[in-house]
Amino acid sequence: MKRKASKGGVALMSIGAALSLSGCNLDVLNPKGSVGAAEKALIATSTWAMLIVVIPVILLTLWFAWRYRASNRNATYAPNWSHSTAIEVVIWTVPTLIILFLAVLTWKTTHELDPYKPLESSVKPIDVEVVALDWKWLFIYPELGIASVNQLAIPVGTPVNFRITSDSVMNSFFIPQLGGQVYAMAGMQTRLHLIADEPGNYAGTSANFSGRGFSDMKFRTLAEPREQFDAWVQKVKASPDRLDATVYGTVAQPSEKAPVRYFSSVDPRLFHNIIAKYNDGHVLDLKDAACGTKG
Repeated sequence: MKRKASKGGVALMSIGAALSLSGCNLDVLNPKGSVGAAEKALIATSTWAMLIVVIPVILLTLWFAWRYRASNRNATYAPNWSHSTAIEVVIWTVPTLIILFLAVLTWKTTHELDPYKPLESSVKPIDVEVVALDWKWLFIYPELGIASVNQLAIPVGTPVNFRITSDSVMNSFFIPQLGGQVYAMAGMQTRLHLIADEPGNYAGTSANFSGRGFSDMKFRTLAEPREQFDAWVQKVKASPDRLDATVYGTVAQPSEKAPVRYFSSVDPRLFHNIIAKYNDGHVLDLKDAACGTKG
């Protein structure tokens, strides 16, 4: 009876674990862009390197507990033992080598995956200005003169240059399957460069708690072939809504579960003005090597 009960308990635990894990959507480990793929490789490499120490330590801890249990009279009893040169060499050398490996890996990938570093590509990139609001995302396409709420469309195989800010509390812009996670802060503009290598409908989210509507502050990223992206642009341009300063004031009002919305035209200085209002009318020009300001 005890054996059956234990088997039943193990079965229930297994089912419970399976049900718990079934709710996990590990988008980070299913990348669809080169940046995301590089980040996945970094996570995997770092994890395996650390497991070189973790797994032996766990196994040896269990083995020592079993080998030197009180009831085992065959184990060597050496109460005066205090030193082993071989053990000292192993426990110092292996972790040191792993730390050196991780240090080199971190230095190399930190520069390679710098979010401010433009992606190398023969394809002309597109620019997207991102504004974090309560509790929605506004995407402005300055070159196309259009904007959208809670929906980001990008052409497959084309680098995307993001400029990100907030017109509310600090937030975090994150598209797990494309990689990168960058903060959005009022009065500042951060940058991120991504690319989608495969068509798809990818989840985008806020990765920083920002109040009551945080859990629904999500958007969809439509990575489409160029023809479909151009069709999406034409659909947005057909919208009767126009995004000027007055309409923006309404859009920026706090709201939860905001629906997708399109704007066929947008004030070309809207993004600039959102940042400038927190800095006495000035905006740091990231393109200027001297870090000057624009009025």
